[in-house]
Amino acid sequence: MSGIGHNNGPTMEPGFGFRKLAWGKAREALLPALPLEVVRIRVARAKRLGLPYKTYATIRATAGRDIVGFLFSGNALELRVGRVDLPAPVAGRLAALGGAAERLAAVYAPTDPAAVIAAHPGLLEGAARAPGFTASWRETRDGLRAALAARQLPADAVVLVAATDIERGWTATAGLAGCVAREMFFDAQA
Repeated sequence: MSGIGHNNGPTMEPGFGFRKLAWGKAREALLPALPLEVVRIRVARAKRLGLPYKTYATIRATAGRDIVGFLFSGNALELRVGRVDLPAPVAGRLAALGGAAERLAAVYAPTDPAAVIAAHPGLLEGAARAPGFTASWRETRDGLRAALAARQLPADAVVLVAATDIERGWTATAGLAGCVAREMFFDAQA
């Protein structure tokens, strides 16, 4: 029995193995086959960015373009109220990223974004004020997009590194390429 939204896929009832096999082969035929050299290049790019290949490939496929920058929330950088110094592991991970992608920070008040950049020359290319917790959807979108536009970065090619659920929401609000958890980006590298 099918209803609204049913895609007429194979039934999962026992005895329908052939339909399930045929459906799987048809679905597989729709997936693009990348040349081996392209896969190697993308694996190397994922490694330079410090991302697992599966994460990198998912973001790239979803966004339709390569990752050109990372936007780090102040919480992801472990910047506490009024603090501009980065913990050594965080600074080391940012340094290891090198020129593989631009690095931007969205820091919460009262921390001055310019002070964060000045305290860490070469680690962050830009910093802006993070949207407040009471900011409207429009204020959040406009603020984040303005920070990216200042560096001439397309939103759909920038990945957010976030530490909280509220920050993860910035991805859809600003039309970013994707979001990775702070723990995956920083702790996995330690």
